[in-house]
Amino acid sequence: MAKKQRRSVSKSNTTAADPAQTSSGMRSRLSSTEFNPDYSDIITDLKRIGVLAGSFFVILIALSFFLR
Repeated sequence: MAKKQRRSVSKSNTTAADPAQTSSGMRSRLSSTEFNPDYSDIITDLKRIGVLAGSFFVILIALSFFLR
């Protein structure tokens, strides 16, 4: 999916000669406020789920040999 970008409108008293300066200022401000989430908790939860699922499969396979 495409990332959504939030555009902010700022009211400034710039003249027609300063559009390059305001656009470069906007670029630096947008790059410093990029969305950078931390997924470390989710990764540890997924690892835990994988270990539990694997251990349950091993237990089921072992029980199938003993219960025959």
